[in-house]
Formats: sequence, structure tokens, C-alpha cells
Amino acid sequence: MKWSLAELRKNQNEPLQFDISLDLKSELQARDRQILDSTSVHVIGFVLVEPNDYLLHYQVQTTVTVPSTRSLAPVALDLDFNVDEIFMTPEQFQKESSESEEILVLEDQTLDLDDSVTDNILLQIPMQVLTAQEKESEEMPHGNDWRVISEEEYQRQKEEKEQNTIDPRLANLSTFFEDDPEENEDK
Repeated sequence: MKWSLAELRKNQNEPLQFDISLDLKSELQARDRQILDSTSVHVIGFVLVEPNDYLLHYQVQTTVTVPSTRSLAPVALDLDFNVDEIFMTPEQFQKESSESEEILVLEDQTLDLDDSVTDNILLQIPMQVLTAQEKESEEMPHGNDWRVISEEEYQRQKEEKEQNTIDPRLANLSTFFEDDPEENEDK
């Protein structure tokens, strides 16, 4: 769904309300090949035209299916989040450049809801996605001559190795205080 800025300025006295369902599956999969599936995206919100910018506020509800980061098994993520974005034309941005807010500069004379929703859905996908069984289990994937370990386990192994490793330059010092066999014969 797109709105021209001229159309939005005509209705600047009151917010432009919307309550729509978007099919963004192909856009999401084109932008992120990890996305296996996506349900229809339900979006409720409004566009508020102000003298120096365009405020876009909406709520998104959808389900995105991505592979588990541990086993690659499909995991359905229910997403429900709110978005507030401020848009400006390049001319408005030059006049009003405010460093306290993040402002998105419009490249053309349209405000594209589909692009905004797609961007924000991609930002909501966590870095680590696990199935319900993987969340409950402490077992990590393993195979012949390899296994995945947690960061905590890696740090513990690293500390143990450092404690057990003697610097080769100092290895001869460990024998310094041992009894010399020649001294024992003299006594």
C-alpha cells in the first residue's frame, strides 16, 4: 500500500486510519532467504501529516517460519509489535535535521507501507531461534568427531587448558627445587 505525499497533504487535518491485511511473503523471502513461510500480515495504524514530517504508527501481527539456528528445523515465530517512524522529504530533512530522532528520508514522493512493514518484520526476527524441544534440552548437536558447545562450556574449557598449560620457557623452573641426586649422595 502506497500513498502519494500530495494525497496525504490533502487530508492533513486528521490522521489517515488503516486496518489491512498484506501478503508480504514474496517480499520477505526475497529479502531474507532464511524465511520459509509467512502468514498474512495484519496491520492497524495511521499516518499523521505534520507541517515538517509524516508520522507513521502501526501495529503488526503475523507468523513467520524460519529454520532453527541449532538444527534447521522449521520454527513458527508469532510476531506482534508496534512501529513509530518519522519520514521527511530531502528538503524537509535539510531544514529540520534533528539529531535526537531517527528520521527516514523519502526517496520519492510516496510513502510505502509495504516496505516499512517488511523492514520491521525482518528486524523482529531474533538472532537465535530454537524449537520448543531445543529450548528445554541442554543437548547440543553432535556428530562423528565434532560437537557444538555453549559459550559457557567453551570458556570453562579454555580456562582449564590455560591452568594446565605450562609455558615452555618456564618448564625447566619446575625442576629447580627438586632434590639433586648428587647432593643426596654427599650427605
